[in-house]
Amino acid sequence: MLDLAARWTPTQAEFDAFARVSGDDNAIHVDPAFSARTGFGRTVSHGMLIYARLWGLLVAARPGARLEGQSMMFPNPAFAGEEIALSVRETGPGRLAMRAARVADGAEVLTGEAVLS
Repeated sequence: MLDLAARWTPTQAEFDAFARVSGDDNAIHVDPAFSARTGFGRTVSHGMLIYARLWGLLVAARPGARLEGQSMMFPNPAFAGEEIALSVRETGPGRLAMRAARVADGAEVLTGEAVLS
């Protein structure tokens, strides 16, 4: 059974690069001055950037993995400079539980499942 774990500390440069690649340049991700005035108080990661890190962890262990479907939720924000614990765990044939949580307080920033073909 697959059971992967890693740590990642996202940076503002990664948020900015992901915004350029994805086209999602919402100020909450890329504008620290704007974000400072929001309830978050600072910029937050794109949810799909977090998922991309999890997918990269999986593909490093299973080159050629092909995604059939996925579901995910982003219950809490991930911030630049705050370490995230990433985990991918096989729950059955071709089914993977994916989780990302802030190390400092354990708050989940992504929970989901991926199904491989």
